[in-house]
Amino acid sequence: MTTTQDAAPDSSGKIERSVPKPVFTDAEAGAREFPDSNSRRYNYYTPQKRKQTHYEDVTVDVQPDPRHYLTQGWLYGFSDGRGGYPLDWTVLKAWGSDKPSPQRGPGTGGLVVKDWPATGWHEFRDPNEEWELTLYRYNSNVVRQVTQNVEAAKASKAFEQWNTNWVRFVEQHVGAWMHVDHGLGLYLYANANRRAPTNMHNNAISVNSMHRIRAAQDLALYNLTLSEEIEDFDGSAHLETWNNDPAWQGVRDVAEQLTAIDDWCEAIFAANVVFEPLVGELFRSQLVQQAAPRNGDFVTPTVVGAAEYDFAERDLRYTTAMFELLTNDKEFADHNKSILQDWASKWTALSLSAARTLQPLWSQPDAKPPRFEDGLDRVKSRFGGILGTLSLEEPKELGL
Repeated sequence: MTTTQDAAPDSSGKIERSVPKPVFTDAEAGAREFPDSNSRRYNYYTPQKRKQTHYEDVTVDVQPDPRHYLTQGWLYGFSDGRGGYPLDWTVLKAWGSDKPSPQRGPGTGGLVVKDWPATGWHEFRDPNEEWELTLYRYNSNVVRQVTQNVEAAKASKAFEQWNTNWVRFVEQHVGAWMHVDHGLGLYLYANANRRAPTNMHNNAISVNSMHRIRAAQDLALYNLTLSEEIEDFDGSAHLETWNNDPAWQGVRDVAEQLTAIDDWCEAIFAANVVFEPLVGELFRSQLVQQAAPRNGDFVTPTVVGAAEYDFAERDLRYTTAMFELLTNDKEFADHNKSILQDWASKWTALSLSAARTLQPLWSQPDAKPPRFEDGLDRVKSRFGGILGTLSLEEPKELGL
C-alpha cells in the first residue's frame, strides 16, 4: 500500500497536490531540431517544377510503399501472402519494375535499400492537380450550374418548345447513356483506382470515377425533372432502350467488356484513349449537342456538355500525362508501346463497331444533326491526334 503525505498549503490557502513533475530528456518525438524543423513544406520528394505545390504535398507518396520509402514492408496483405499493390496488376512497366522488391522480415525494419525498385511509377503527376478539395469544389460547381440551368428552363416553360419526336429521343437515347456513365464509373474506374500502384494514380483515377458517377446522376435527376415537366414523358423508357434497342447493343456490349478488364492500365487506356473519343464524344458532341438546339432544346446540351467537359478537359489530360511517361520510359518504352499498340487495335475495332451500330439514331430527330459519317470522321481525327501525343501509330482498324 502506498500513502500520500499531506501537502502544505500555498500562499492562497490552497493545498498543492504532490504529483510527479514531467522531466524532458530530449528523447521525445519532435524534440530534435533539424535545419528545416520550422519548414512548412515536405522535402521527401522532388517537386515536378521549381517549387512544390499544395497538390504534391497532400498527394505524392501519401500511400506508403516499401518499393519506395516504407522500410518495414506492407502494413496489410492478401490471403495469398502478397501485400499492398502488386506491380503485376498491369503488364506495362515503369523504370525499375524488374528490380526485386526489398525483402523484409524480423529485424529488418531499419534496413536501407539502395536503388528503390519501380521508381518510374512514382514520377507521375496529375496535371489537373486533383485531390479531395478540388473534387468537391469542382463537382459542386458543376451540379450548381446544371441545376440552375434546369430550374431556369422550368421557370420559362422551355420544355414546351420541344417537338414530340425529340421528347421521345431524349427519354429513350439520352437517358440510355446514364447506364454507360454509371457502369464505367463504378466498375471500371473505381476498380482501376484500387489497383494502380501509387497515390498519384489513385487520386486521378478516383476523380475520373466520380466524374462519371456524377454525370450518371445528372442524367437520372434530369430524367425525373422531365417526367414532371413534360406530359407523357416516359421516365423508364431508357431501360427498354438500353436492354433491347438494337442500336444500343453494340455500345452495351463494349461497355460491359470494358468493366471486365483485369489489367488496370488497359482499362484506363481502352476507356479514355479509345472508347470515349470514338463513341462517347460521337454521341455527346456530334449527335446530342448538334441536334438538340435544332429541335427547340437548349437545356439538354448543358447537362450533356458538363460530362463532355469532364472528359475532354480533365480526364483525358491526366490520362495523356500518365501514358506519355510509360511510352517515354527510360527502360521500358518499347515494351509499353508494343502493348499499347495491341490494345489500340483491339479496342478501336470494338469501339468503331459500336459507333456504327448507333448510326440509326441520327435519322430520328425531326431536325437532323450533321451527317453521321461527318461526325465519325471528326472523332477519328481527334483519336488519331491523341495517339500521336502518346507516340503511337493509328491502328489499321481505324480505316475500316
